[in-house]
Amino acid sequence: MDAFLHQLLSGLATGGIYASMALALVMIYQSTHHINFAQGEMAMFSTFIAWALMQSGFGYWPAFAITIAASFAMGMIVQRFVIRPLGSSSHLSLVVVFIGLLLIFNSVAGWIWGYDVRPFPTPFPEDLRVLGGFVTAHQAGSIGITLVLLVGLYAFFRYTPLGLAMRGAAQNPVSSRLVGVRVDLMLGLGWGLAAAIGAVAGMMVAHLLFLEPNMMAAVVLYGFAAALLGGIDNPWGAVAGGFLLGVFENLFGTYVIGHDLKLTLALVVIVAVLTFKPAGLFGVRRVRRV
Repeated sequence: MDAFLHQLLSGLATGGIYASMALALVMIYQSTHHINFAQGEMAMFSTFIAWALMQSGFGYWPAFAITIAASFAMGMIVQRFVIRPLGSSSHLSLVVVFIGLLLIFNSVAGWIWGYDVRPFPTPFPEDLRVLGGFVTAHQAGSIGITLVLLVGLYAFFRYTPLGLAMRGAAQNPVSSRLVGVRVDLMLGLGWGLAAAIGAVAGMMVAHLLFLEPNMMAAVVLYGFAAALLGGIDNPWGAVAGGFLLGVFENLFGTYVIGHDLKLTLALVVIVAVLTFKPAGLFGVRRVRRV
């Protein structure tokens, strides 16, 4: 029973990181109705910025705050100078651009910082275990940060004028322009928020996986699976999907297929959801009349 409880709680902790990445992917999707395949590499690049700041003498939390701000600016720059000029280009063109961004961020990070594997610190006590000793402080902290992000985003989009303007620009850009909303700016802010959320996920996962340019390859796949599982247009659903996927991966990988095939589970989830329930568990199926 103790082993099962340990796997369950560890799965929730891992799912918190998947949920953060899923949340970032949903932010982009709600703004542009496209999946940013470079989201993981942008998060990795942001994590290297945090590491460089800490190597320069900054404490964890000051480096964390500066990295969030830098990631927000990076997201807005990518939207303004890369995505916005594409306008109404085809989906295939955007997919190619996203893949190009993935390769660019990966290569530039390797060129600047190299491909050596580096440890990344945690702001939480490393020798402290919580919930009966089954979960480390870092794992519990990752869950807490994800939930704080979710509640903060909900309050922002539900109760602030800027958040409402961003929702309107994403859902109906034509009508939003007619009432004076700067749609391009709102979309840029959406990209900035997604990049900042991705940076949080990168800094949380780097302590577990160690820091190197390819560290987010599997995490973004799990994040994509979590977003689809919960609902690609539903932030709450994406977070729930992240936690569900983390628990499912841990339990199924430990007791059924072993750890070598755990990554395959994400692919199975993606195929199954797209085949049988494209809207996800908590998404809304929209029927469009033509």
